[in-house]
Amino acid sequence: MRLLTHNMLSSNIKGVANGFPLLIEVEKVIEKQVDFNPDFLKNIFPKIEWKALVQASRSMGYAELPEESPESSVLDSDDFLRKFHHALLELHLEEGALVCPETGRKFPVNKGIPNMLLHEDEV
Repeated sequence: MRLLTHNMLSSNIKGVANGFPLLIEVEKVIEKQVDFNPDFLKNIFPKIEWKALVQASRSMGYAELPEESPESSVLDSDDFLRKFHHALLELHLEEGALVCPETGRKFPVNKGIPNMLLHEDEV
C-alpha cells in the first residue's frame, strides 16, 4: 500500500468522530521504483494531508520530509519533489496494520492490500 493511498483512508467505524489519520504498524516495507512525474506531484500536493504523510513516512523509516507543510514554491525544487515522490509513491507497506486513532481497531495489510472491512457491530 502506497502512502498516497494511506493519505486518503480513514476509519468508518460507527460512532468514530476522528478516524484520520490511521496509524501504521509496520511488519514489512518494500520500495518499488516508480517513474518520476513532476507534473503529477505538483497537482497532487495541495490534496495531500501533510502531517499525516510525514507521520506515515516516518513510521515506515523515511524521515526526509520536512515536519511542517512547505510553501507551494518548494514545488520548483527537484530535490524536494524527488523526496516527496519517494515517500508518496515508492514506499509500500507490504505487511502490517492500519490502526484507528480513536478506537485502536487494527485493519490488517497483507501483500500490500489493506482490509478495511468492518465487523457487523461496527457498521
